[in-house]
This record gives sequence, structure tokens and C-alpha cells, in this order.
Amino acid sequence: MRKPLIGLTPSHDTDNDDIKMRPTYLRALKAAGAIPVVMPLEASEEDLKQLAEDLDGFLFTGGPDVHPFLFGEETQAHCGNVSAARDQMELSLLPLVLELKKPVLGICRGIQVLNIALGGNIWQDIPSQTKRDFPIAHAQPFYYNMPCHTVSLAEGSLLARISGCTSLKVNSMHHQAVKDIAPGLAAAAYSPDHLTEALEMPGYPFFVAVQWHPEYLWEKNEEALRLFQTFVKACKK
Repeated sequence: MRKPLIGLTPSHDTDNDDIKMRPTYLRALKAAGAIPVVMPLEASEEDLKQLAEDLDGFLFTGGPDVHPFLFGEETQAHCGNVSAARDQMELSLLPLVLELKKPVLGICRGIQVLNIALGGNIWQDIPSQTKRDFPIAHAQPFYYNMPCHTVSLAEGSLLARISGCTSLKVNSMHHQAVKDIAPGLAAAAYSPDHLTEALEMPGYPFFVAVQWHPEYLWEKNEEALRLFQTFVKACKK
């Protein structure tokens, strides 16, 4: 039986121009029954069109901040490093993928860049831009294979149906987050301090983006594994 080919957007180390990929993504997709394919950072529009046609699904991975100009803002004092090349590649890829109705999964930076690409924006720095009675550790102090806070799942969301529950224990390693949700997207999960933790595109075959990192949790967490399995199953259609 043919396994689906899942394209992963690469991480870009701007200090030495290296392309990288965390093995945790690859292992999670492999365990779910897919063949992961790390995409090129430098690709022409023609190349991206061919990749969009030939690959069966796309994972927009975690990574550095998105340049604030891409969502119409000045750079906030606590904004981190960016990769202009990666921003351009992902923003060019997404419309091609959506036109072909290919399955999309976003993780961490992935949820942010998907929201921005579709017309939304983000908090550039959660601690300095939001007021919270109880500051949840969105950059957790311990290793990522352990959860650090909960999220509440929206009733009737695809994520709730995949998980089979109303809340999840998740890990967290980010200082930015979805602010205004893009048209056509809907919130699927919230943190206890009321940040949007997951997005979906109602009516689309499969479009789920999460702020946490299920690729570090799937070996011990059934809900995280089911997310990858459901994504891979959608890529087989």
C-alpha cells in the first residue's frame, strides 16, 4: 500500500544559512504511516506548484518569528529573529496547497504563519503585550516531552472529535500567539489565560493548526498520536 508523502516546511538557521528539521516531526509522521519529505527553502513558483501537486499533505512546522511587516505592524521590542526566505516560501506555498484542497497541519509557528497568510495577525510578544491574572508558562521551564498547561477544546470542533475529549494537557514553547483570527478560520482551543491555541478551517477537507508541539508528546499521549494519524489518513484520500 502506498504511503502518503507529507511535505514539511524547513527550519532556517539565518546565522549560517543552514536548513534544519527536528527529527521529532519526522518520527511522528512515520509512526502515523506517512513518508516525511523536507521541502526546499529556495524554490521557484513553478517548483512550489509541482510540490503542491505531487505531495499529499503539508506540515507547517515550528520555528522563528514571522516578520511583523507581513501583518502590517512595526517590530515590537521583544520580537525575535526572523527568516525572510522562510516567510516568503511558506506564504507562497499555502495558496497553492489550498487551491488543490490538500490537507494542512500547522504546529507552533505554523499556526501563526497560517493565520497571517490568510489575513489574521499575532501577538508579537505575549508577556509584554497581554495582561493575565495568572501568567501561564507558554515557554515551559522543563523539557517538551511533558505537558505544562491545559487547553479547552471548542465544542463540535474537528480537534475535539479527533481527541475525543473537551480538554487536553499540552506542552508549550512560544512567546507569540494568534491575536485576531483570519477570515475563514475558527478557534478550536483556548489556553486558561484565553489565548487561541488551535485553529481550523470549517468546510475544508483537513486544516488544523495547534500552538503546542504534539510531535514531542505522541509516544506517550494518545490524543497527540491521533492528531497525526488523522492528518495522515486525510492525506491518503
